[in-house]
Amino acid sequence: MRIPAHSVCTAIRDDIVSGVLERGTRLTEDRLARRYGVSRVPVREALRTLESEGFVVSRRHAGAHVAEPTEQEAADLLDMRSLLEPLGAARAAQRRTEAHLKVLRGLVRLGQERAGRGRGEDLASLGGWFHETLAQASGSPPLTALLTQLRHKIDWMYAVEPAVRPVEAWAEHGAIVDAVARGDAERARALTALHVERAAPLHRLKRPERARVRVSQHAVNSAGPGN
Repeated sequence: MRIPAHSVCTAIRDDIVSGVLERGTRLTEDRLARRYGVSRVPVREALRTLESEGFVVSRRHAGAHVAEPTEQEAADLLDMRSLLEPLGAARAAQRRTEAHLKVLRGLVRLGQERAGRGRGEDLASLGGWFHETLAQASGSPPLTALLTQLRHKIDWMYAVEPAVRPVEAWAEHGAIVDAVARGDAERARALTALHVERAAPLHRLKRPERARVRVSQHAVNSAGPGN
């Protein structure tokens, strides 16, 4: 069975973001094919995609390696987010569907409920789903792709501390959804910009740990190499 390159790409990216594949790690097609139980063809295609996204770099005479972004490049990610997420929210106010609103409102209800009860263990994942859905509601595939890539890179580069006042953070999410539902693009933009600004100080740069061996959480094809 041929495993799609995008599945292999997702698996490698997840292992880079989580730190299973450390920054600077050499990535050979043979080793990755064995690791994920696939042939070299989808691995080769996945590495090209990841290089275009900035997760992988190819060095002359040295092959592909996990990228090693600088602190300035990491800081630029947060600046880019502060510009693009408000734009996505404004577009969502103009283009969202009822299905998008239903999901966004459901996530806000769940987030507010868990924050109110002091159950913060899954608030980070709920927040991620909220922002992913908001980006999809923009109705712009290129913008959605950029925001998705940004979230992956920020997760890779930063550890995020829990919000000091999670109830207030989810109230901000609710206000954004209200503006989107009313079609108020400028208010959606302004509220999202403020929300991103308040969240920025919670981000802490991850420090790479050298010589650490970790085990991948998943294989793309547990049955063995594909054709």
